[in-house]
Amino acid sequence: MTGLLDGKTILVAGVTMDSSIGFATAKVAQEQGATVLISNFGRALGITRRIAKRLPSEPPVLELDVTDPEHLAGLEAAVREHTDHLDGVVHSIAYGNPETLLGGKFLDGPWEDVAQAVQVSAYSLKSLAVACRPLMSGGGSVVGLTFDATTAWPAYDWMGVAKAGLESTSRYLARDLGPDGIRVNLVSAGPLRTLAAKAIPGFAELEDMWSTRAPLGWDNTDQEPTARAVCALLSDFFPATTGEIVHVDGGFHAMGA
Repeated sequence: MTGLLDGKTILVAGVTMDSSIGFATAKVAQEQGATVLISNFGRALGITRRIAKRLPSEPPVLELDVTDPEHLAGLEAAVREHTDHLDGVVHSIAYGNPETLLGGKFLDGPWEDVAQAVQVSAYSLKSLAVACRPLMSGGGSVVGLTFDATTAWPAYDWMGVAKAGLESTSRYLARDLGPDGIRVNLVSAGPLRTLAAKAIPGFAELEDMWSTRAPLGWDNTDQEPTARAVCALLSDFFPATTGEIVHVDGGFHAMGA
């Protein structure tokens, strides 16, 4: 049986725990025939190397801090140690200091922490795409992960602003990379119990909203529907779609009340 991603090589950047969307995406991509590389950095790199063994096929693990110019400059060479090209890149990266930026701290969030959140969560999509661009000479797909930034959410605060920046960045990237045949899209997932979500004070309030308003229902422990959407966008089934945000949230975003 032919897989959706047969013959494709995909980099999933930002895989930490096996409860993450990045891990689920790497798993589904492998099951759909892709060759996968994953990345992380710093203290989390050791965790990534351990959980990589839980994937169907243990992938190469690259060290990549998307805020480090040296790491970005060396990414092409690091990837070429394993493959001569990339067909797709997944940006599964976000960070905002939960002690200063989340959980009702919007009016007090210091600029230094806001700047870090915007760099890691939004600007890095551009940084990663540009670093991978020489590896995608045949075109390809860049897919990032967002949490609907069109409204103000309880507890999400400055991360909501960072995600709004991510969504705008994806549209400008779609404009500038389109002539290279590179598509840039985002998947907007409902609340999932990932490591990142656990760090958000008051996250349970968001989860409670989904349980009553999503018409398809919502399982906040199941990352696979989101991972499948990411893999669909990485595939050849969306050849003329770019600058788009695909919602995987049980339909919550479409409901007024």
